[in-house]
Amino acid sequence: QVQLVESGGGLVQTGGSLRLSCAASGNIFSTNAMGWYRQAPGNDRELVASITAGGSTNYEDSVKGRFTISLDNAKNTVYLQMSSLKPEDTAVYYCNAKIRISGSRYTYDYWGQGTRVTVSS
Repeated sequence: QVQLVESGGGLVQTGGSLRLSCAASGNIFSTNAMGWYRQAPGNDRELVASITAGGSTNYEDSVKGRFTISLDNAKNTVYLQMSSLKPEDTAVYYCNAKIRISGSRYTYDYWGQGTRVTVSS
């Protein structure tokens, strides 16, 4: 089985920084990609950043230049370095992983339970 555990959320002031971490564990054959999504009250869940096992990254336009995603393939852990935070970054951030488990020929999406980020104005 697969478990995703997030950490690093909290309360920061505008302009501050946080680093989110998400570690995937379990019966993993391979991890194809990992990423971060966020959902604010009244909003749909949106992609913040993603990264493939090969290192290809993708960012939502509003976080480009401020956030950096990285992946430790050996540890199946993804990080999101968040800098120059703004109140509009306030949301629950969810870790996502596209994983093929041992014994399976298919890749599925797995989700963490979310970590809350609050940026005060």
